[in-house]
Amino acid sequence: MVEKLVEIKNVSVKVGGSELLKNIDLAIMEGEQLGILGRSGSGKSVLLSVLRGHEEYKPAAGEVIYHVAICEACERVEASSMAGEACACGGSFVKREVDFWADKNEHHRNLIKQRVAIMLQRTFNLYGTETVLENVMKPLLASGYSSKNAINRAVELLDSVNMLHRPLYLANDLSGGEKQRVVLARQLAMDPILFLADEPTGTLDPKTAIQVESTIQKNIRDANKSLILTSHWHETIERLAGRVILFDQGEITAEGKPKDIIEEYLERMGEVEEREEREFGAPIIECRNIQKHFYSIGRGIVKAVDGVDLTIYENEIFGIVGMSGAGKTTLSKILAGLTPGYSNYKGICQIRVGEDWVNMATASPARGRAREHMATLHQEYGLFSYKSVRDNLVGAVPEIPDEFAKITAVHMMEAVGFEPDEIEDALDRMPGDLSEGERQRVIFAHTLIREPRILILDEPTGTMDPITRVTVANTVKRVRSKLDTTVIVISHDVDFVKAVCDHAAFMSAGKIECIGSPDEVIGALYAKEGLEGV
Repeated sequence: MVEKLVEIKNVSVKVGGSELLKNIDLAIMEGEQLGILGRSGSGKSVLLSVLRGHEEYKPAAGEVIYHVAICEACERVEASSMAGEACACGGSFVKREVDFWADKNEHHRNLIKQRVAIMLQRTFNLYGTETVLENVMKPLLASGYSSKNAINRAVELLDSVNMLHRPLYLANDLSGGEKQRVVLARQLAMDPILFLADEPTGTLDPKTAIQVESTIQKNIRDANKSLILTSHWHETIERLAGRVILFDQGEITAEGKPKDIIEEYLERMGEVEEREEREFGAPIIECRNIQKHFYSIGRGIVKAVDGVDLTIYENEIFGIVGMSGAGKTTLSKILAGLTPGYSNYKGICQIRVGEDWVNMATASPARGRAREHMATLHQEYGLFSYKSVRDNLVGAVPEIPDEFAKITAVHMMEAVGFEPDEIEDALDRMPGDLSEGERQRVIFAHTLIREPRILILDEPTGTMDPITRVTVANTVKRVRSKLDTTVIVISHDVDFVKAVCDHAAFMSAGKIECIGSPDEVIGALYAKEGLEGV
């Protein structure tokens, strides 16, 4: 008989006066794969944090009961079906029911946390100045592997997430998608009894996403370990989950087979506005033979951007697509004139401000003036954690009167998908009290509130639910129409690129392979990477 791994009994969670979970009752069985669907802010990530033992999400009511087996000698934790079996240390496993959040069980809670892995949205948690290989070896060495065995297992895990080509890269030098894969390898290195995957493929290209799904299937599902998966990509839920629940405003509103719950979920989606045909202005961004190379003792020359020529026109929405590590993010940082690190390159990148062309590689008052007209939504974004959402937004436009800034903040929140009755509550919350999807929408509002002439969006929809993604697609097009903004979209979300972009470029290995309509460019990407039919 299949045994329970964890029971959630009437659990409620309150943070900052907001009730994030309401009377949740749920059981997860050993070896079960549970999928969770729901809009950003519905409580999905909060539930995973409760199960992982994050102190800021300690339940205000209810119980979380782990059914486990603990070795009497070394205190290793396994699933309860291991009770009565011998441990590798020579001791034996004894069945225990642990009230996870009871103060008296803090020691057992810490033991269980060592056997519960969590992969959070856009939270990479890597040692930035250490190599990829060292990052994955750390949990292996901590669990008792010898150095030789740790290397062998780390290599095996990196191969499974398609990162074996970059074992000596420093974590800080990776793209967002590459970091996400290294995090997955690190979590799998824990050999968890329960794997909590929060949007594990949200910012990955389609080919890598399928490989990551295959890795999760092999190391978790096929190994009969328990999985709880949240994803806004319903295809991922359908491929990996055996049972699905639907969250809405902190409550479970439906439960059943993946296809049935997915169908109910997608019924709530709106329609993307038609992409308008329009004439563009004169060129506003010019790149000629841009080359950005990094040097590493272990890897030699790394050609992140390798001879890129690009022209983007005023009022154009221009997409850049490609696999993880193709050089898209590095190119976007060059376009934005970010320093240090991204001004030292060969070639010419210039931005037109009025009638003047400004060289973005040279520190000057002109470059400062150009950057005042630009805004960037980075993959690894941040808000001031000690300021409310309202103060974060109002502080972004200090040159206008306070009351006008507050009104603008409300308009921006609505533009990025917050419902009118949610806005005041969201504005008064601290960034740490928001879900990852909500934080992403707030930072998008933060980039829009200055009404930039050039807007760069790096993976803008990676953690957005389908309903919000439609709202953001429509917002991007309205920003272009109402503010005459030029928008650059860097994304693995090919449907989003097709919906909003006028033209696009396909990047591979630091080079631009082709430029054309979104359909043409994505067709070229799929053909080169063997993704037809994906």
